[in-house]
Amino acid sequence: MKKLKNIIILARPHQYVKNLFIFLPLFFVGQMNNIDLFYNAFIAFLSFSFCASAVYILNDYLDVELDKLHPKKKYRPLASGLISKIESFVLIGVFTIVGLLMISSISLEAIIILLGYIFLNIAYCFYLKHIVILDVVIISIGFILRIILGSFVTGIPLSMWIVIMTFLLALFLALAKRRDDVVQFLNSGKVMRKVIVDYNLKFIDSAMSTFASVIIVSYILYTTSSENYERFNSEYLYMTTFFVILGILRYFHITFVKNQSGSPTKVLLKDKFTAINIIFWILSYTYLLYING
Repeated sequence: MKKLKNIIILARPHQYVKNLFIFLPLFFVGQMNNIDLFYNAFIAFLSFSFCASAVYILNDYLDVELDKLHPKKKYRPLASGLISKIESFVLIGVFTIVGLLMISSISLEAIIILLGYIFLNIAYCFYLKHIVILDVVIISIGFILRIILGSFVTGIPLSMWIVIMTFLLALFLALAKRRDDVVQFLNSGKVMRKVIVDYNLKFIDSAMSTFASVIIVSYILYTTSSENYERFNSEYLYMTTFFVILGILRYFHITFVKNQSGSPTKVLLKDKFTAINIIFWILSYTYLLYING
């Protein structure tokens, strides 16, 4: 039982929240109530989650020595020795095979997207994560692949605004995560990631501020576009911008004041302010698009 618990911890199921981006193409066009399309997106979500777990385990395997120096990561199953390296290799294979088999039940072509994510992250784990700027860009591309997969399995074309906002939001969160690594480095003097020596707080803070501004402007342009008005007959989507601005301000507070931006997923799951704000954004958008539109 304890072994199963450690395997679950190693798989990082809390990170599956990121894979909800697969549902965005459905959500933004008002098709979440389409059972057939929702089913395809759900299977894609499960498939992506299994493959993502395989990537997380590979990353832990390669970073095991560095994780042993980290104040929090040293308690991970691999770093603490609760899961052996051989066991981790077996788990990587099992999770990858299960994920690919599941997505093949929807479409063989969808496998290409999932394989693209896997190979991109293998390159990231072995080399790309050590290259400044490119490391956060690769993370952002992973989110783009999520919405592309969601678009592909549902047949819903992606709006350029959704692609832009997803990429920028992912960059914003990835930089916040790097900022936490820099703060850890400055406080302890220990290099938790090799790439951290190529970052500093001034660069990250400036980049985050820039991306936050562009995200807000992009969202306003998206919600006020004539394309949206003509398609959904709703002229009040722009009102949901309030929750976007509130969410970014809260994340700034968590990042710059509390210095707790090391895990965006845990912020979403544990910070009540952020969780409630997202719920209200979803409810308001749902009302305007699905009920009042």
